[in-house]
Amino acid sequence: YLERDFVTAYLVGAVMTFAMYSSVASILMTVTFVAVGVLPLGAGVSVVMGANLGSALLFVWLSRGMSPVARRLPFANLLLRGTGSLIALLLFNLTPVVGVTALLPKEHMLVIAHVAFNAAVLLIGLPCLPLLRKPFIRLLPDKSAMAAENGLKPPTALDRGVLAHPAQAIASLTREVLRMGEMVGAMAAPVMEMYKSGDKAAIKAVRAADHDVNTALDEIRRYVADIDRTDMTKAQSRRIRELVEYAINLEAAGDVISKNLMVQAALKRRDNLRFTEAGRTELESLHECVMRNISLAMNVLVSEDIESARLLMSEKAELAGRERKSRKKHLKRLREGDERSFDTSDIHLETLRALKDLNARISAIAYPILYRHGQLLETRLVESVEEEESENQEAR
Repeated sequence: YLERDFVTAYLVGAVMTFAMYSSVASILMTVTFVAVGVLPLGAGVSVVMGANLGSALLFVWLSRGMSPVARRLPFANLLLRGTGSLIALLLFNLTPVVGVTALLPKEHMLVIAHVAFNAAVLLIGLPCLPLLRKPFIRLLPDKSAMAAENGLKPPTALDRGVLAHPAQAIASLTREVLRMGEMVGAMAAPVMEMYKSGDKAAIKAVRAADHDVNTALDEIRRYVADIDRTDMTKAQSRRIRELVEYAINLEAAGDVISKNLMVQAALKRRDNLRFTEAGRTELESLHECVMRNISLAMNVLVSEDIESARLLMSEKAELAGRERKSRKKHLKRLREGDERSFDTSDIHLETLRALKDLNARISAIAYPILYRHGQLLETRLVESVEEEESENQEAR
């Protein structure tokens, strides 16, 4: 009966393997049955093909408590072995393959069929793996990675229910700009770690976060356009303008991270380059300074404190000076013939410029506060004099 109804024999092999928790045990038992004449060869081949399906199902069942990423492999195995076993089942039962091999002992033929099937799955399946990767990533997404990405973009703070009340709308707008700043900070925090690892997934996540920053700016523009200006004071109008201008700077800061620093990190990984110990220390120190200034800038955004704004501008000037010193030290290492400095020169200099630009964008929140208190020109004059003295010393 099983020889005539090969589909039932196939299902019997799958169920038997699943129940025994072992494809080896079920196949050896089938080989024994064929050897002693309990099962004909044709039915034995069908049962063995079913056993291969059952073993694939067993792996899927055993992985049910694992993460989606871990379950991709068992499901891909089920697809390949399941499809392959069905094709082999039809091939053995609808073509004269079994008859051609009648000269071989039946139990040997069964073992050969099993080995040949798995070899065929291996040879045909390996080239198919790249094609299966994306579909299984979509079917079984990495929830932890998605949660991490979502951590860079908390829910919007824009409350469209207060658009008729300028003071409340400004408070809502301030919270949203603060959210943008936190997103940019989250993008900037792992930069130097990515220079070490070159993690493609992490770089991709940062670039996705930059898209979210751009979206936040678009939403801010729409929100500001819809605020009721009937009873708005000049001070409120000025504050809205300052917040929008700073949001534009934050969006530009996100672009610096995504389109410059991430590019340099990817290049460093691609070419397998290493900074000199001195160069790496300089960049990490500069990055730490930028991260402190991001935190300070967020405080200035919320408090509008004049002393904090002055401190932020002082830190901006300090970082610009450290960037110049690092550039000079790097050029000195090049003159001394340091080979690793030659290899990483472009990346080092581009990173210095990017960190300086990022810091300048972040520090822009201090300008309108200093201007309102009549100290903007004084700050710029002091910075100009310091830069001139520095250039004169370099010339000497």
